[in-house]
Amino acid sequence: MNETVRCLVYSLLFSGSLLARAACATDSTYVLTVLPREDRTERDSVTFVDYTYLTTASRSTVLYFHQRAWLPDNSMVVFESEHGLTGYLMQTGELVVIGRVKGATVAARRNSIFAMRGNDVIEIALSISASANPGERPSQVLATERVIATLPGGLQINGNYNDTFLSAYVAPTIFQISVSTGQVREVCRVTPPATWGGHLQWSRTASNLLSFAGGDDRHIEGGPDRIWVVDPNEGIPHPVYAQVCGELVTHESWWVNDQILFCGAPRAFGFETDSLSGEYSHVKVLDARTGIVRIIGAGSWMPGVSARDLWTRNWGHCAGSDDGNWVVADNFHGVIALFGGKSSRARLLTVGHRTYGGGAHAHPSFDREGKIVVFTSNRLGEPRICIARIPWRAGSF
Repeated sequence: MNETVRCLVYSLLFSGSLLARAACATDSTYVLTVLPREDRTERDSVTFVDYTYLTTASRSTVLYFHQRAWLPDNSMVVFESEHGLTGYLMQTGELVVIGRVKGATVAARRNSIFAMRGNDVIEIALSISASANPGERPSQVLATERVIATLPGGLQINGNYNDTFLSAYVAPTIFQISVSTGQVREVCRVTPPATWGGHLQWSRTASNLLSFAGGDDRHIEGGPDRIWVVDPNEGIPHPVYAQVCGELVTHESWWVNDQILFCGAPRAFGFETDSLSGEYSHVKVLDARTGIVRIIGAGSWMPGVSARDLWTRNWGHCAGSDDGNWVVADNFHGVIALFGGKSSRARLLTVGHRTYGGGAHAHPSFDREGKIVVFTSNRLGEPRICIARIPWRAGSF
């Protein structure tokens, strides 16, 4: 495809933007491979909710729950498979091979994917032409790729609320990257180095706050707290939740109104020093502006109950819908539950997608409209990405 056509494609995707005018000289445009659908729908025998395996012939897993996985127009959900980064077209069920990149997240407001190819931070803009008859003529997906910046390393890219900035963690430094200019700026350094790749992520609002994991899941006396926030304009990180000794705080993710969801709880009252007391883990909501914390999804605990049994109703990962109506959480038995964003009432969505002690975690999150939950299931043996449409109206329970 010649240079004129590449520029035209890019301008159509990002019409009127400085990005469209500046990027044409170095972009590459190519056609992505589109594979036939292989999805399959089943009904949960406990909740009677339908869920759909997006792949059945190959292993697949969701993007990490604090990453965006859906294009803004909800036309495609992105995940990892044996083909590398892969998309599922919601209209046709076809699979789109995006390729071997790492640390991907979908843009907030345009049909693009941000990722890393080697040490390059890249943007892959997608143009989708869905087929009316995919059995005879596959859909067509055009990708236009540009290099935004080059880093000394990095594992995961995360984008802010309007696609102006990306973040990356290269120990011990947090970087801010301008999407339009490619400027890379050091925000701060994390000492000691952040755990689990930093869990670095932007708030979902114009405040443009960054959070990162500054300590271990289980707080050790004298050690750093888990959840830290930094304003990139100031570059001074500070903990926003003071843990007590032995308290579990894990798998945080930003929600609406500068709130942070996380899972955990202190040791049960009166059993703080009992090594056999088992974990106790709620879904909690932290207001990063006021420091107020509330429980939105209660866990459970009883003395003398095994960890395996306790985890049938404790929670390990959580995410919130963009409209504020829902919070979803999973546990180590593959139970996936919804909590009303206002009422905090709980309802099981689907169960049995993991065996305690084995299998990939569900890592559930939402589509852009807050109507579909995407997660990883182990019901077919190897992990498979699934989606489940929420059958209840928000606020109905």
